[in-house]
Amino acid sequence: MTTSATHRAIEAVWRIESAKVIAYVARMVRDVGLAEELAQDALVAALEHWPDAGVPDNPAAWLMATAKNRALDRLRQEALHARKREELGQDLDALEAHLVPDFVDALDAARADDIGDDLLRLVFTACHPVLSTDARVALTLRLLGGLTTDEIARAFLVPEPTIAQRIVRAKRTLSAARVPFEVPQADARAPRLASVLQVIYLIFNEGYSATAGDDWMRPSLCEEALRLGRVLSGLVPDESEVHGLVALMEIQASRTHARTDAQGRPVLLLDQDRSRWDPLLIRRGLAALANAHALGGASGPYALQAALAACHARAHRAEDTDWLQIVALYDALAQVAPSPVVELNRAVAVGMAFGPAAGLEIVDALAADAALANYHWLPSVRGDLLVKLGRVEEARVEFERAAAMTRNARERELLLDRARGLAH
Repeated sequence: MTTSATHRAIEAVWRIESAKVIAYVARMVRDVGLAEELAQDALVAALEHWPDAGVPDNPAAWLMATAKNRALDRLRQEALHARKREELGQDLDALEAHLVPDFVDALDAARADDIGDDLLRLVFTACHPVLSTDARVALTLRLLGGLTTDEIARAFLVPEPTIAQRIVRAKRTLSAARVPFEVPQADARAPRLASVLQVIYLIFNEGYSATAGDDWMRPSLCEEALRLGRVLSGLVPDESEVHGLVALMEIQASRTHARTDAQGRPVLLLDQDRSRWDPLLIRRGLAALANAHALGGASGPYALQAALAACHARAHRAEDTDWLQIVALYDALAQVAPSPVVELNRAVAVGMAFGPAAGLEIVDALAADAALANYHWLPSVRGDLLVKLGRVEEARVEFERAAAMTRNARERELLLDRARGLAH
């Protein structure tokens, strides 16, 4: 394997395994900032050793073992420094307590954490109330999703330096506040739950439509977000919006196999072969949505988005879609969770229900919104509406503009194909 191929392999393994490594190490050292540093040390070691020695048979286990050893070395150093203040016997007891995994597990049980999931602990720790909501989400996406600051910035529609500053400050704040690495007790969960839900859904979205790279999707992120959502619904079963989020992710995930063709190229929703949608995931999603409604959460933002997804799931053919119902749901969503992206999606629905001119009017009103200045779906949607209105040359320009904005190679190819298809 060439050096460049090895580096690509390392990057792929890191993207998949980094969250697990950081979470495991954080349980040892009880400091998420330090845990990320130690995990990064393991990554550097891989970059140094794998090009010569080859990629290990189990690269994930190699990274985990290396990071664990770095953590043990750090704990030993701390124990040695502590000898200046403690008796030798006490120090050895403390060192043993740090190094014996069973002690950590017993300590977790004593703290009455009711879920044995390091990744979920990592989410709740990074979503501690000592941080602002934006900092909680950005930090957890970095630690749990393994996303770069650029990818997080694009998810937030804010400049990359802003996200970088949030992450650095968040880690410093958690360390200074000595925030424990644990799932909080029931009475302390509510303040963090909204951020936890937002984090999980942003991770899902990054997997569902990758911000950058050569692939249209990153299924492992979708699967991780779904797993966390399902675990969370068991942890807090009376929270309607948790069930709403799970419903939304289940239904969207049901389309995974239909979202790309045999060559890995994107297939948009209305062009998908619906026989390839996963009926089990649809049933799970509709059941979760029913749970959300039973708990009185029909008007929550995640439950409303799940209801939108359900409208598509219930339509056996694209032409059977109830666009009037979808417009009504977007109207409700715009009331409880207003955002320019929601308004852009509402424009698509309005265009389907009432004609492209009506949709274009909404899109043109969004053109001046600074938050959408670099959002490639704005010119893409505008191009689609212009095509339907017969304004082909204007549409071609919009698709080319959208292609120039996206960082995803598959999206760029799709948009340029649409532009070329309109060329005279």
